[in-house]
Amino acid sequence: MNTPNKLTLLRIAFVPFIILIYLFPYSSFGIIVPNVVVGTVSLNMIKLIVFVLFVMASFTDFLDGHIARKYHLITTFGKFADPIADKLLVNTILLLLASDQTIPIIICIIMIARDIVVDAIRLVASGQNRVLAASNLGKLKTVCQMIAIGLLLLDNFPFVFLNIEMDLIMIWVATFVSFYSGFDYFMKNKDILMETM
Repeated sequence: MNTPNKLTLLRIAFVPFIILIYLFPYSSFGIIVPNVVVGTVSLNMIKLIVFVLFVMASFTDFLDGHIARKYHLITTFGKFADPIADKLLVNTILLLLASDQTIPIIICIIMIARDIVVDAIRLVASGQNRVLAASNLGKLKTVCQMIAIGLLLLDNFPFVFLNIEMDLIMIWVATFVSFYSGFDYFMKNKDILMETM
């Protein structure tokens, strides 16, 4: 197994640790989780740890793609596992944030539904030996998601000092871009789905 694929599997391996750390019943075991105080802001230690793991996992995404392209190590397994690892990481954290009502569950529903639709279109296209490239809107969606997740895990730091709810603004921007990119993807490729109707 080459290095990019190992990094992809490492990204997947981060997910259960993130779930365990976020959902572990600390109070049931008498564990008091301290907060990290920055100026006048108190940051949740659990979310801070998850943020660090999220950054590390996201870095493996950049790294495996860079290495695969630079050294021509792109494999069928990599094409299969890389997008799964990305969506597993992002959607897991979104669901965790929804579980404690940090964000509304409708955000997760929209983003996961969008991914299902896009993946289904790609699957049908693959069956017809057609390769559909990722759109710029899809890449913008990913960037917005990453920024929003980071801000949400950091309790809106540093924008909390400015009394701007940038974490909520960005997650709704990411949701809109996600929905629109899915709609755009469907419209541009609907001929693949409609040709035998």
